[in-house]
Amino acid sequence: MISVRALRTLCLALLLAVFAGASIAQVSDPDRDIYAGWQELADETEKALDEPTEPNEVLSEYRKQIAAFRETFAEGRDKNAVRIRTLESQLEALGPKPEEGEEPKDIADLRQTLNAQLDELRVPQVVAEEAFNRANGLISEIDRVVRERQASQLLARGPSPLNPTHWTEAFREFKTAIVADFQNLREAAQAPQTNDVLHDSWPLLLVLSVVGLLLIVMGAHWSERLGNYLRRLGGSRHGVWSFVVSLARIILPYFGVVLICVGLLLTGLGERGAALISAIPRWSFIYLFFRWLGLQVTAEGTFDKLEFRKPYHRTETRLMVGLLGVMIVAQDAISMFQQAVPLSDATRAIIGFPPILISALVLLRIQRISIIQRQLVAEEDEDPANTSGSSRLLAGLRRVITLMALTAPVLAVFGYFNAAEAIIYPAILTLALISAFAILQRFFGNVYGWLSGKGEAAQDSLFTVLVGFGLSLVALPILALIWGARAVDLVEVWERFVAGFTVGGVQISPVSFLTFVVIFAVGYSLTKLVQGALRTNLLPKTSIDAGGQNAIVSFAGYLGVFLAALIAITGAGFDLSSLAIVAGALSVGIGFGLQTIVSNFVSGIILLIERPISKGDWIEVGGLMGYVRDISVRSTRIETFDRTDVIVPNSDLISGTVTNYTRGNTVGRVIVPVGVAYGTDTRRVEKILQQIANAHPMVLANPAPAVVFQGFGADSLDFEIRAILRDVNWVLSVKSDMNHEIAKRFTEEEIEIPFAQRDVWLRNPEVLNPPKPDPA
Repeated sequence: MISVRALRTLCLALLLAVFAGASIAQVSDPDRDIYAGWQELADETEKALDEPTEPNEVLSEYRKQIAAFRETFAEGRDKNAVRIRTLESQLEALGPKPEEGEEPKDIADLRQTLNAQLDELRVPQVVAEEAFNRANGLISEIDRVVRERQASQLLARGPSPLNPTHWTEAFREFKTAIVADFQNLREAAQAPQTNDVLHDSWPLLLVLSVVGLLLIVMGAHWSERLGNYLRRLGGSRHGVWSFVVSLARIILPYFGVVLICVGLLLTGLGERGAALISAIPRWSFIYLFFRWLGLQVTAEGTFDKLEFRKPYHRTETRLMVGLLGVMIVAQDAISMFQQAVPLSDATRAIIGFPPILISALVLLRIQRISIIQRQLVAEEDEDPANTSGSSRLLAGLRRVITLMALTAPVLAVFGYFNAAEAIIYPAILTLALISAFAILQRFFGNVYGWLSGKGEAAQDSLFTVLVGFGLSLVALPILALIWGARAVDLVEVWERFVAGFTVGGVQISPVSFLTFVVIFAVGYSLTKLVQGALRTNLLPKTSIDAGGQNAIVSFAGYLGVFLAALIAITGAGFDLSSLAIVAGALSVGIGFGLQTIVSNFVSGIILLIERPISKGDWIEVGGLMGYVRDISVRSTRIETFDRTDVIVPNSDLISGTVTNYTRGNTVGRVIVPVGVAYGTDTRRVEKILQQIANAHPMVLANPAPAVVFQGFGADSLDFEIRAILRDVNWVLSVKSDMNHEIAKRFTEEEIEIPFAQRDVWLRNPEVLNPPKPDPA
């Protein structure tokens, strides 16, 4: 019976038969060979996918080859793109073919030639597009099959390690495999070729072994001497060099192990021996890393909330973290042994259960110690309720790890050994990774605190937060690999991320986005430089007033930002023409929702162009009086005389009534009212006031000040001094000076300045003296 895949392949072949004969024949010979190889590979892959017993390794190899072809086809889709656009623009220039009548022969021949060239150039693109889609589909299908197999394997149930019936057979099988391995190693060591290799390379082996042993034995001492030398450069109290020394203490012994293993590989101990020796550096690195991690986690000041009140808890935590590293090494050794010598499921479960159980108990003990220490710290804390978001996140992570530590042994006991391993060991590595990155973040904070002089305060700086964010991004793919993701899956995600996404027909990718940001940042910086040059160098040398200079600088800024955005969009390759319909649909809603903002924006443009008010003007609007300090496109900042800033929307300045006391110039008028008693010689008062006005240095002589006899008031004869000042900003000071002078001169001339007097008439005054009662 024909499978669905075979039917689909047959139909696709029939549909593309004509196309393949006509189009592939038009591609070049090298491309034809590539497509022929691709067709063969695609057919083999589809057959392999139909076989349920095909190993995952074979499917992964097919996937790798298909991915290489897919990259080639992706490049082929863009082939001749520039030339195709040129031909399309030429055809657009010719216009549509007339529906009635005949087209001129020259234009018809040109149109036919351009269409033929366009069809010829489009053929490789169409072929590449079809091949790319097929490759993409095959890759997706391979990934689906592999994931389904991994899921079924993860949920597969095997024998329980606590079943005593399997113990004897498992012990015998494991013993036989160990003996066989040792026998192979002994035979390889006693082989004549091994002796020949030792005879030829013993000097190099001796040197590598001696240097390796020195690094292992003396690594800690040399690291301390390196730290003492580095501390002379400063920064010792910030913990920078202590961290470097701690890294050196694991790096030097690790290289020592590597050198010894390289020397042992020269002896030629056979395939099994080479595999074992090659694994030793990996195991030593895991153990040294966990040992370093335990020392760093329990060091003073590494974590603010992890303060060991009991010294033995610190030592116990270090031992527990190191034991976790030993369990990771044990699990890796068992997996390698399983690959070399296939074991039964029962034997695999029995020898793999102790590391799972020990790892779970160690995790629970570490979590218990952590809880005890935090309880002790909370008892001493003045505000135990004051917990940060990161503390709550870590508390949630601890609960999840505890749940995993409890679940993994239970799953192993019930036969779900693969699921237990997939939970407990990734949990350990996740904790290790988070702790290591937290230590790195603190180290970078210490370096920044040392270089900037901020000290411990640098741990709460923006730099440290950004470092933590960057480390978090780095940790994401590592965590994905820890929890079972394949490297090809991450590569696929990265390729899709680099390819970008489409929004309204606009293709946005990280490269185009970064290009936009860089070009806009450069344009914005140049705009600021031009504004600074205009404000400080060019405009002050012109006769333009301060308000005009501010308007020019503002226009230069708006124009620069607009041009920077336009050039950045063009340089990034964004085609915004496809967004025109969406923008038109949104413009109505935006117009209603942002009409006030748009009104203020337009009013700001009008203020900068017409300049009814300028920066530094003394204005009065809406009962507010003060100096204009800044005019932006949305609002204007006015500084009142009591030194407070008032933000006034630009639309109020355009549509409302505004009094500008210094528009164009600072000349203004002052009015000083004064009253004298009835009976005073009015001409004499007028003369005195005229002298006072003319004597003030701020009063202009032309036009001359005037003294006006306003009329007969209720209590006095009312006069006013009306004078034009050269600077109206001094109006209050001038008014005060004139009042002082008036009081002085009127006293000298014995002219009375009356105050209000009123006569009170009582309608019935007899109520004030009531008649006394008759004593009789």
